[in-house]
Amino acid sequence: MNTQKVISGFFIILAMTTNFGFFYGNPANIEYHSKWELFAAIVINLIATVLKLGDKTQLGSVLLATSLVADIQLIGSSLVWAYAEYVLGGLDIESTVAIISMSGGALLANMVSVLLFVADTIKSKR
Repeated sequence: MNTQKVISGFFIILAMTTNFGFFYGNPANIEYHSKWELFAAIVINLIATVLKLGDKTQLGSVLLATSLVADIQLIGSSLVWAYAEYVLGGLDIESTVAIISMSGGALLANMVSVLLFVADTIKSKR
């Protein structure tokens, strides 16, 4: 068993599931979406990104790219939330939908990453 692959796979899948946990729910109602879950999704995605930095293969480059996309989407989502909360004076429907939509983009990037990781695992030989 390759410990590096286990840890990397764990964080890739955990990033996707945590992001899904934040994304799931009515996009117009922020009460369905926890700021702490968004924070956890950002931290876990950043850890997954760091773990992908050492892979020098073509697949590693694509996995890193998907992870960077997810990071940018999630960090952008948190910036929109902070701007709406502290500059505009509170969340409105437009800000809430933007926050959730950006996390949806990150979720899609995470799904691509998981699919690529699983496909690589299936095709690899013992």
